[in-house]
Amino acid sequence: MFKSFWGSQEKQDQQQIPTNSWYPPPSGSSTTVHNRFSDRPQSLSPVSPSEAAGFVSVLKDKSLDELRKLLSDKDAYYHFLLSLDQVKTQNNVRDELRKETVQLARSNLEKEPQIMELRNQCRIIRTTELAASLEKLNELERQKGDILKFYSPSSLLQRLEDAMKKNDEESERLHEQLVEREIEVSVFVQKYKKIRNTYHRRALTHLAAKTSLPT
Repeated sequence: MFKSFWGSQEKQDQQQIPTNSWYPPPSGSSTTVHNRFSDRPQSLSPVSPSEAAGFVSVLKDKSLDELRKLLSDKDAYYHFLLSLDQVKTQNNVRDELRKETVQLARSNLEKEPQIMELRNQCRIIRTTELAASLEKLNELERQKGDILKFYSPSSLLQRLEDAMKKNDEESERLHEQLVEREIEVSVFVQKYKKIRNTYHRRALTHLAAKTSLPT
């Protein structure tokens, strides 16, 4: 009876189905399938052989009147569609996904105050603590530059030359005091000897450093 219905009634049923029907037409029909809620054509998903066999097993026990009702009555077709195990499975999966999405959205909304607080803390760190740290870092960099400059070879040589020049000036003043009889000879000899020893020691150090350093 099932084969007879599809073989003998196919043309007649195709003519009875409205062109804006939301359910798929029988096999071989060229009628455009439309969505129930819009006029835009919807493409049909391919059906696997196992799924097709499942549909046939459900439909084969229905009477001719029941099959005609499915083709002509939208509500009957809709309820029949929802009764299929494949559709039930898809609907359950859809509901679960929708539920998980809602839960995730609610969880994100609950975390919004915490996220705002963390953003404010980051802003405070950038504007206060970070600025102070950068200022301290710049000061340390400046001190580092001064120390490196102070202990650079050229700076050490310059300080040795300045110290030698100072020794010469001290020696000259001490000699003037002796000439003017402002100091005893014994005191002059003791001080002058000490100053000149310091001068020559610095001069030798200056010469050795200047000789060993690259040009």
